[in-house]
Amino acid sequence: MQTAYIKSPLGITEIIGDENGISSISVLDSEKEITKEIPGVLKEAVAELQEYFAGNRNDFTFKLNPKGTDFQQKVWQELLNIPFGKTISYLELSKKLGDVKAIRAVASANGKNPLWIVVPCHRVIGTDGSLTGYAGGLWRKKWLLEHENPTTQQSLF
Repeated sequence: MQTAYIKSPLGITEIIGDENGISSISVLDSEKEITKEIPGVLKEAVAELQEYFAGNRNDFTFKLNPKGTDFQQKVWQELLNIPFGKTISYLELSKKLGDVKAIRAVASANGKNPLWIVVPCHRVIGTDGSLTGYAGGLWRKKWLLEHENPTTQQSLF
């Protein structure tokens, strides 16, 4: 596994992966030295994340390889279907997965998403439109939603 640390508007971003794909992208609350020489297997992910933060990318094309249970993988796959600049509620997400009663399990799997931003768990909000639960902090969730849809999101929150 290779690791790189890059600067983002939301803090230091840690990217971990190998030739099988990127297995983890997370934002850190602590300082870390920025990686000067990006490992080859991480270059595409780093470039695409930098383009995203610059406002020049709406989707990601690099290979993903997250580790999780079958259920978590199913939830994360469904998160990939949420369009850029749009949001969905936890209830809607549960319905799309075929089990409204699984809302807590869906929320838990959403919270365990190892691929920050790329698997867009930040696009899942409360049924009432509120910003609920976000491992990176609600201020980051708000920033991401406004970054992806600056015209409508600012009026929502």
